[in-house]
Amino acid sequence: MTEAEWVEQIALRLRSSGLHDEPGIDVRTGFRLPYRYEATDYRNGEAATKHSEFETDLVVGETSAPDIWTPRVVIEAKLGGVTTHDAITYSYKAAAHKSVHPYLRYGIMVGALYPLPGRLIRHGAHFDFMLVFRDDEPSQVEWKRFSELVREEVSASRMLQKLVYDNRSVTRDRHALLQRRLIVE
Repeated sequence: MTEAEWVEQIALRLRSSGLHDEPGIDVRTGFRLPYRYEATDYRNGEAATKHSEFETDLVVGETSAPDIWTPRVVIEAKLGGVTTHDAITYSYKAAAHKSVHPYLRYGIMVGALYPLPGRLIRHGAHFDFMLVFRDDEPSQVEWKRFSELVREEVSASRMLQKLVYDNRSVTRDRHALLQRRLIVE
């Protein structure tokens, strides 16, 4: 099985796992997401922009109106192992995408590998989560953990978006603490 086929299987399983029971949530593969916008010049006082994109393996997004779609969670995928170069490259992609989408949650899943490799932990500084499946087919326990993680990350993305964009509203929620927890299993 190729890595692309594996990602399609995971996406199909996510789509049928009840994630779609939540209105507006969808799962896409091979989605090209902007990671940089540049002002190329100014016309009548407005910046003309150009953007660059990276293709992502799997994106969970949300449609909030007929013409409004928001990426919530990006999951990069590797099957059978992850190199130091993979960890550095994907972590860079995470940082770049999050610079354009500050509410985006970004992670990596690796199939047919156990345990979580130290090189991924060391070089994956910009990941919000890392997950390995012992085989290419996740066990029931692994799948339950993964699908719960995706739901939690969608929720975290929504909260981050509110914190980033509603911070000047007089009716905003007010907070005194933000912690990004470390969970290890």
